[in-house]
Amino acid sequence: MQEGQTVKRVSWQEIPDEARAARQWRGAGLLCGLAAPVLWAAVIILAGELRPGFDHVSQYISELGERGSSTGTLMRFGGFVASGVLIVGYAAAFHATLARSSARPRLTLLVAVLIAVDGIGRIGAGVFSCEPGCAAPEVLSQRLHSLSATCAFLALAAAALLGTLLFRRAPRLRPLSAYSLVSGSAGLIFLVLMLESEATHAYTGLYERLASGVLTLWVYITAWRLRMR
Repeated sequence: MQEGQTVKRVSWQEIPDEARAARQWRGAGLLCGLAAPVLWAAVIILAGELRPGFDHVSQYISELGERGSSTGTLMRFGGFVASGVLIVGYAAAFHATLARSSARPRLTLLVAVLIAVDGIGRIGAGVFSCEPGCAAPEVLSQRLHSLSATCAFLALAAAALLGTLLFRRAPRLRPLSAYSLVSGSAGLIFLVLMLESEATHAYTGLYERLASGVLTLWVYITAWRLRMR
């Protein structure tokens, strides 16, 4: 820029309607990424408080929404389905925000799709409830619930791990690269620990919540960072 030149600031009114609508849409989607983790955690805590004797350390999150549970509707639709819908919205905004400047458009799309799969898996886990104690794998609804939840967990862990590569190429988002590696790895480790503890159920619920917490926090942190760009 030559000396004496001034930078013209573009007012909100001067932005074309289409661009303004797209920006508002992306902003709303990123807000979904901030809201989903908060809602998810709040519903788990609230439903647990409404179930006398419920043990977060040994019992699955899904048991809060098991068939016949007093907190079934709250957990299934307020927790699983609602957070899933929000995460699908975030996935779309994630792609729309990064695709414009990403050096790796295919990887950007893949990560966004995996985030969306997590959201869809949550919705499925809410639509299909597990049996009491989640102890009847032969029942179709529980099989579909378990399949949905497994897909959601693995998809979000994969999204975080691939985010390591995606964010490494984005200078302003590079700090998210190492964070994504830690989050994805920790999520998988806690999932393995959860599976290994199922024989005794001593810490099954704790490991599941740690896995879910680490990975869902990744959604919150990435959404927050994208809004700050």
